[in-house]
Amino acid sequence: MSAEGTKAQLQLVKPGESDFTSDNPFYDKLKSDLNDIGCGMCLAKWTQVTMHLHLGHTHSCHHPATHKIPLQELRENPTALHNTKFKKEKRKEMLDGKRPAECDYCWNVEDNSDRFSDRILKSGASWSYPHLEYIKKMNPQQNFNPKYVEVAFSNACNFKCSYCGPSFSSNWMEETNKFGGYPTTDNFNSIDHITNDDKMPIPHREPNPYVDAFWKWWPDMYRELHTFRITGGEPLLSKDTWKVMDYIIHEPDPNTELSLSINSNLGVPDTLIDHLIDRIKRIEDNDKVKELVLYTSVEAWGKPAEYIRNGLEFNRFWDNVNKVLSSTNRLNLTFMSTYNALSVPTYEKLIHGIFKLKQDYGTTDRYWPSATFLDSSYLRHPTHQTVQVLPPEWSGVIFKQAQLLDYLSVPLFDYRNIGFSDIETQKVKRIYDWMISVDQNSEELYKQRYNFGKFFEEHDKRRGTNFVETFPELESFYYSTLEMSV
Repeated sequence: MSAEGTKAQLQLVKPGESDFTSDNPFYDKLKSDLNDIGCGMCLAKWTQVTMHLHLGHTHSCHHPATHKIPLQELRENPTALHNTKFKKEKRKEMLDGKRPAECDYCWNVEDNSDRFSDRILKSGASWSYPHLEYIKKMNPQQNFNPKYVEVAFSNACNFKCSYCGPSFSSNWMEETNKFGGYPTTDNFNSIDHITNDDKMPIPHREPNPYVDAFWKWWPDMYRELHTFRITGGEPLLSKDTWKVMDYIIHEPDPNTELSLSINSNLGVPDTLIDHLIDRIKRIEDNDKVKELVLYTSVEAWGKPAEYIRNGLEFNRFWDNVNKVLSSTNRLNLTFMSTYNALSVPTYEKLIHGIFKLKQDYGTTDRYWPSATFLDSSYLRHPTHQTVQVLPPEWSGVIFKQAQLLDYLSVPLFDYRNIGFSDIETQKVKRIYDWMISVDQNSEELYKQRYNFGKFFEEHDKRRGTNFVETFPELESFYYSTLEMSV
């Protein structure tokens, strides 16, 4: 297949746009129904929540910033983990025909393209759409039990991923307390940033009123859940993760329509991996949930992956992936790849590795075929580690990776359904779109390239790593950033 033919087939789009255009009858009708309520109406404000319990922060949808949960509200109402007065104000704005300013991501999409924004896609999700009629008649001051819940119990984590930070990794917090922020222009990951944003994590060994409120609310919340996902930190290092799984295992009248998802870096001690497999099998064997999903993360292959995800032992990680997949029957495993500048040189190897997993575990020979999925989402923050900082010629490498995914797509008549889906290909295509959209002559890009050099030079000093040995393909670019000044 020629590059030209593949490019035409991929139909490259503008960065950040949805692949759902305004010729879909279902979404056309849904958008009309939502706009009849209000031009800013989005069901996710009611049906979805992410709760960072170690920070005391919450938000519905990942586009608006999180906001602090007032402890006074929580003492009176444990559901204020989701139903804060602030969020109720935004719900009222939506029902009154207004567009909440914090949801500007969707307004930008709707005002500047013919594509459906995420407010339409999220409202049309199976965990949202069935509740449309009920929600539009609600008093906005009423509490609502969310159907899609993500929760982080603590920031306990044994990794220090380069793009992460102290709010979500106890190892990062330890390093920051010892050395301070990085010598970038924005003093990356300094304690000042965390305190200014009111995101100082509650240490995981200390009492946490937000976690206490969660457990007060949990029995009622659990009955109505569609999807429940545990994030972190590293969830397997939190006692509350195990408490959730044990609750589901021992519940005599389980919510069998629940989709249960757990994140893990799969780099924890072997005993915890074994405990995870044991819990998964007990949940599977007793049909306690409708679906089980394990999310793990990797952004490159081999030593580059270890550099990005400091603390990772790649071969052991890959062994654990195989161990989990070979020990379970119904598990869906998704690789969350936060695609960044250091992903580009070896991402092709990762694609081949995941394709091999699809071949090994995605057959119909098993009781319930396991699915292995690659979710490639481009890193946006910190900006000094995004793919946009790289020289423009690297966009061609990303384009070839999209071509490879297309080549390894699901054959039309393959009953085993082995291969990459169009969604997996589209994800990498978007990364290409986004990279080539940057203005190569902008002062901001120059500053981020300067920060790239400053960050990784300091990274090597603090962590005993070697950028040039790990990424020889980026040697000349790296040294050029060290010569920059701002």
